[in-house]
Amino acid sequence: MRVLVAFDHRGTTLRERVLAELDGLGHEAVDLGTDAPAPKIDYPDKARELGEALLAGEGERGILVCGSGVGASVAANKLPGIRAGLCHDTYSAHQGVEHDDMNVLCLGSEIVGAELAGELVRAFLAARFAGEERFVRRLEKIQEMEGALPHA
Repeated sequence: MRVLVAFDHRGTTLRERVLAELDGLGHEAVDLGTDAPAPKIDYPDKARELGEALLAGEGERGILVCGSGVGASVAANKLPGIRAGLCHDTYSAHQGVEHDDMNVLCLGSEIVGAELAGELVRAFLAARFAGEERFVRRLEKIQEMEGALPHA
């Protein structure tokens, strides 16, 4: 699987672990940076870059890392078609894909350690959307909400 990855300046502490996990699982990482804690890179910029690349078909899923993961999730979810989830546990990382067709995993580098980050990446990438009628119905409602919003 082609997986887009992006980090703001605070997210770089998980960078090597996330990339190593992808490599170890045999996935192709599309690295959108950043790779250093300086200069400071704003998470909305990385969320937009990753989201637009995902929507353009440059990858099948994305992993976005900032300090808490909250800002990255908020920003990514502003793009119609992006379903980003902030996960701190493996259940949410796989269930978000299975039930909600989550396509972006958001992580907080100051919240989860490297080992848990690896587990979250594995759970996220191993999961597949279940496609049951109730899940599809809910996604259609989300798409309707996205379409009804005024666009900037």
